[in-house]
Amino acid sequence: MNNSKCSIFQKPNKPTRIIQCIYVVGFMDLFGVSMIIPLLSHHVKYLGASPTVAGIVGSTYGVLQLFSSTVVGSWSDVVGRRHSLLTCLLASALGYGLLGLSTSIALFVLARIPVGLFKHSLSICRALLSDLVSETDRPLVMGHFNAASSVGFILGPVLGGYLTEHEGGFYTSSFVCAGIFLLNAGLVWMLPWSEVPSLRVDTNANSSPNSTTYDGMKNSQHNCSDGNNHVCHPHDNIHHHHHHENNSSMSPSSSSQATHGNRKWRWGDVSLLQPAWRQLSSMVVRIRHVASSDMWDVFLVRLLMAVAIMLYYSNFSLAMEERFQLKPKVTGYLISYSSMLGALAGCLVGPVTQLYGQDMSALLLHSTVLTGTLIFLYATAPSVWQVLLTSTFFAISTTIGRTCITDLELRRGGAQASGTLIGAGQSVTAVGRVLAPLLSGLAQELSPCGPPSLGVLLALAAVGLLMVRIPKWDSKGRTKDKSPKL
Repeated sequence: MNNSKCSIFQKPNKPTRIIQCIYVVGFMDLFGVSMIIPLLSHHVKYLGASPTVAGIVGSTYGVLQLFSSTVVGSWSDVVGRRHSLLTCLLASALGYGLLGLSTSIALFVLARIPVGLFKHSLSICRALLSDLVSETDRPLVMGHFNAASSVGFILGPVLGGYLTEHEGGFYTSSFVCAGIFLLNAGLVWMLPWSEVPSLRVDTNANSSPNSTTYDGMKNSQHNCSDGNNHVCHPHDNIHHHHHHENNSSMSPSSSSQATHGNRKWRWGDVSLLQPAWRQLSSMVVRIRHVASSDMWDVFLVRLLMAVAIMLYYSNFSLAMEERFQLKPKVTGYLISYSSMLGALAGCLVGPVTQLYGQDMSALLLHSTVLTGTLIFLYATAPSVWQVLLTSTFFAISTTIGRTCITDLELRRGGAQASGTLIGAGQSVTAVGRVLAPLLSGLAQELSPCGPPSLGVLLALAAVGLLMVRIPKWDSKGRTKDKSPKL
């Protein structure tokens, strides 16, 4: 072919084995993390930190996540999912191992640095899942992954609480968590990567690299990678253009090397070993394209709803005690009930998206309206039973909403930057984690119902933004559907 392209993501129907393994990775990841999270504040106070110092130390992780999420996500696009996922898991294991040795505040902060920088394994797993399945199957698979992860988050505190009852329980929990991440790294190493979509490469490619993806995002990256660490480099005049062709595929064995002139490139060997400056330049290009794309509305909706949901939970225990004289133990049962429903709701995402005919924009709008309504009902609830009712549907609506917003980011941003897009979304959520406690504290000065009331206003703002922007998304989609296919 004279006009051939470098095409990636020739997705099989559904590589079931590797998807199921990724579900296990997600479960074990949050199982290990949730063992530690409830114990961190107690341990830093045990080390002698004042409340102010404890607050600063506690914010270290969030700040590092804010700046590293997009960078690591983009790096996974450049070097491939396997290498980046292994790096994140091993670095996280190192961080939790250091946490098990933290006998001073300085060591505690040091242990949080590698975790804050590299604890992006779940984001990379989501990007890998988006590589493996079609756009139609993606909500279903993402929902199942979120459900598996949520189950791990529910069960982890049980083991963590049991271990803390013994002497040196925090340190034991930290080492167990580190061991879980090492086990996860071993599982990722042994994954059936042959099921990951392979690159198709034609060395006579001469098309322009400046092809356009959704919503005007220019895909002029001079490096493309898939989940199997197969990389297409721009040097030696190998240009690429991302384009799906009908009835064209190549087996992993036949695509494991490409010939340019008399030289052969083994894709599996150059991904992580390419020069650092080339990796960095590719990452900068991808991040710049996401930053300059017309996706501000999707990210703003994510931010508004993230803060609204965090405000709902911010003073939940205190509000239940002040409004209904509920004991913390009963409130804990209520939170656990909501969390279990959230995990089960992940299995409903696929059927609901099928019911909506894959119209993710409409589903996001309706889930946002439902979430805002439920926050309002919680803020005005006259009895515990109404709170129980709102918690039941709130867990379902927020689970569906999170899956919708992630799917919309990937649809509008294009598959080539899935890691960058998911990382950018996590950075936006990290901004919400910084803002929510501040807004919650100010709102609580007025009333115990202040934080959820403010959450209602933010949800209304998100609904208004969606009602204005969705018609524009639909018009762009119709224009794109009518455009001739290359």
